[in-house]
Amino acid sequence: MTATIELSLAELREVTGYAVACAAPALAIFERARPEDDRPRTAIDAARAFAEGAKRTKSIRDSAWAAQRAYQETRDAGQAAASEAARAALAAASAAFLHPLAKATQVVHILGSAAHAARAFELDSGDDSGADHLVKAQNLANPIVVTVLMRYPNAPSGRGRVGELLRTLDSSLRHPAT
Repeated sequence: MTATIELSLAELREVTGYAVACAAPALAIFERARPEDDRPRTAIDAARAFAEGAKRTKSIRDSAWAAQRAYQETRDAGQAAASEAARAALAAASAAFLHPLAKATQVVHILGSAAHAARAFELDSGDDSGADHLVKAQNLANPIVVTVLMRYPNAPSGRGRVGELLRTLDSSLRHPAT
């Protein structure tokens, strides 16, 4: 049986607000590739509304699924940077559904939007500038977000480059440089 973690609604809102702040800058990459497609922006807006006090409703989940479809469509069209930007939006909306289960995979709900946004910036610029976005994401993490993160196991292995970025951010938040 998996252990449970105490997680208040206020903490869930903080984590979601953090995920939104990390994902939102990557919207420009998606919207440049698909200016007519508002699904990732809608997912981020729904997550932001929850973070700011709205109820956690089915509309957040629906907008996350729509961002998932935008991710798949851009991936299939060979628009890798836009695809990762859509995944960042999906991850931001998914943060509202962080489960209080002591599983490493739940860390993706906390830090996934930052990792996918960082990868979107890397793909968009053609270099490994995702590290710059991770520094920004590290600075955006307030003490509540870090406290919640610390209740979970370390980020899971795998997931390619996005996984590397996720684990780098996870480690930097758990063990900040002094």
